Amino acid sequence: MTMTTAPSRSRRRPARRHHLAPLLASGAIGACALAAIVYLLWPTWRGERVSDPDRLPVTIGNTLFNVPTKSIRVKVQKRTGPQERVDLGFLYPSLDSPQAPKHVTAATVETETQPIDRIFVSIAAHHGAISPDERITTIYPRYLEAHATAVENGLTWRAFRETTPYAGEDLASAESFVARCTRDAATPGMCFTELRIEGADLNFRFPRAWLGQWREVAAAIGQLVVRMRGTH
Repeated sequence: MTMTTAPSRSRRRPARRHHLAPLLASGAIGACALAAIVYLLWPTWRGERVSDPDRLPVTIGNTLFNVPTKSIRVKVQKRTGPQERVDLGFLYPSLDSPQAPKHVTAATVETETQPIDRIFVSIAAHHGAISPDERITTIYPRYLEAHATAVENGLTWRAFRETTPYAGEDLASAESFVARCTRDAATPGMCFTELRIEGADLNFRFPRAWLGQWREVAAAIGQLVVRMRGTH
């Protein structure tokens, strides 16, 4: 009995090895293939980054605008879809999007300070508030001095009375252009002009010093409106 049982066990062990060999070989091949795929795809996972689109379609006051992504000044506003407000900046006179701001430290703030070289634009839903045209024709006249203080380069200047909410400001106007401006003081004076497009008000701000070429500034504002309302 012992002689017949021992050979029977020895015959079964090689059979098990024969069954395991193909499984081990398949596992090794699969592991090699997976390692090769991971090796080939790994640089793509780490290196590739989807860049921001050049323009973003945003809806403000149910009004569509296509705004340059790099011109958006507030990070959380860099998204498509409905928004309450978007703040933008454009270099003047090129109207290009500005580069990312340089890091300024306390030691370099004096040397890094540069003159303002851009037009700032805010687009906000007006929700039925008084329009810019109504403000010019019905609100401002209540607070202006009775007579124009100067006429320069086609612009008529009128000062706001000192006892009004607009004390220290002037109103510059021409036939097709109106800007309310602060006066030069510790900081350079700034002007702003507004217009309404459907459900949104657009506010354009620029240095008062530029009013010496107000026609060019007005033309640049018109170009910005066309670009943001167009598809390109």
